[in-house]
Amino acid sequence: MMRFLENLKDKKIILASNSPRRQELLRGLEIEFEIKSSPVDESIPSDIPAEYVAAYLSKLKSESFPDELLENEILITSDTVVIENGHVLGKPQSDQEAFDMIKSLSGATHTVMTAVTIKDRLKRITLEDETLVTFRFLEEEEIWHYIKEYKPFDKAGAYGIQEWIGFIGVSRIEGSYFNVMGFPLHLVYEQLKKW
Repeated sequence: MMRFLENLKDKKIILASNSPRRQELLRGLEIEFEIKSSPVDESIPSDIPAEYVAAYLSKLKSESFPDELLENEILITSDTVVIENGHVLGKPQSDQEAFDMIKSLSGATHTVMTAVTIKDRLKRITLEDETLVTFRFLEEEEIWHYIKEYKPFDKAGAYGIQEWIGFIGVSRIEGSYFNVMGFPLHLVYEQLKKW
């Protein structure tokens, strides 16, 4: 089988993410990698505009990685934010907060931004992608069903496009679907080809 990322055969890729979605998507690029992650304080300074938050957090995760990279290692960190009317919707802390978030997205278009930071011992680059997602008007019973059955407390904006709510609710997307899942694979692939 042809290996499109043959230039990485002597490299060790480290994905610093516990997200099963990012892990699944990176496996789809047919590269081997290991998972190492450490907790990071994801507090956002109040003066950062919403459209810069994903890049800020992705770089923060990269800078906070506790191990010094070896010469053959490449680290990948990432962060995804949902932006509605200029405000970042984080991960909900309760059923009610999840309901309020999804209700605010119902019948409207919002922005999903994902940033990926790739670095080795010598260089670092941060890539960003933006997707517009439109939801049809959702009934309250549909929102509550999703929250009770799928418990989206680990997801920005309280939803996963690849789950039930995405199947029945998303009426239009402009941009990369995988970006909404949390990993703009086309950008990662192009950058790793150049690395």
